[in-house]
Amino acid sequence: EVIGVALRTRESTRPVYVSIGHRVDLDAAVKWTLACSAGFRVPEPLRAAHRAARG
Repeated sequence: EVIGVALRTRESTRPVYVSIGHRVDLDAAVKWTLACSAGFRVPEPLRAAHRAARG
């Protein structure tokens, strides 16, 4: 059973690990991750959370 993937959001970068969630299948999780990663390795919601936590 596959529950996650190592996804490269850009060429020549380390992968981001994407897994299934509550009522989200793997295909949808991959699509959302790519849609939220416009130009960056890490999806924008995670980037925003990191910026907020750093102050």
